[in-house]
Amino acid sequence: MLAPVLASAAAATAAVAAGYQSMAPTGQLFGRTFTGLPRGTMQLALTYDDGPNDPHTLRLLEVLAKHGVHATFFLIGRYVHQRPDIVREVVKAGHVVGNHTFTHPLLTFKSAAELRLELSSCRAALEDAIGTHSNLFRPPFGGRRPAVLRIVRKLDLVPVMWNVTGYDWEAPPASVIEQKVTKQMRGGDVILLHDGGHKQMGADRSQTVIATDHLITRYKQAGYAFVTIPQMMQKNSVALSS
Repeated sequence: MLAPVLASAAAATAAVAAGYQSMAPTGQLFGRTFTGLPRGTMQLALTYDDGPNDPHTLRLLEVLAKHGVHATFFLIGRYVHQRPDIVREVVKAGHVVGNHTFTHPLLTFKSAAELRLELSSCRAALEDAIGTHSNLFRPPFGGRRPAVLRIVRKLDLVPVMWNVTGYDWEAPPASVIEQKVTKQMRGGDVILLHDGGHKQMGADRSQTVIATDHLITRYKQAGYAFVTIPQMMQKNSVALSS
């Protein structure tokens, strides 16, 4: 009786671990993803998901321009179709844009055909709006499994996760966002924030804009440099082709 019980317990443990790895931002069990640089590196990368969003993406661009900082934006294809003008402003300001799928589904439950459609439709929307863009990709909700990452790489996309998050998707006060971020920062971090919301255009991201202003001021004064994801990868010769 003991052996079946132990086997069942081991299977349950493995299932829990697999479930965790499919969503954990820094988990590498299902395949390599970029999550930042070694602890203590004096570089930080601000990344924003779920845009373009009217009006908060444009307000965020104003804050970033004030500080002379460039960021990386992972955009939802259906919003790109709605507001290509905002996407063009993002690129004009020197920021990097990446693929965040067309409709923002949880990819762990999507078929290979559905996944390819999500990625290719977002890519097409970005190409229509701005032409050539980065090959960076971020899975919605962080959800992935080995098959997801295999298809992502077959489409010549590079998966990018994060190791710091502001937990700003429910629009808490800026002070809460700042507190969440600062508690996690160790240097060499990829910071996840949101300039939009996956449910609809017009999500209130005013507090994220304020928090961004304060975070840049704080960490620039501490000697950190803010870079885009490609700059972070290039400077440190990061390869994610395997």
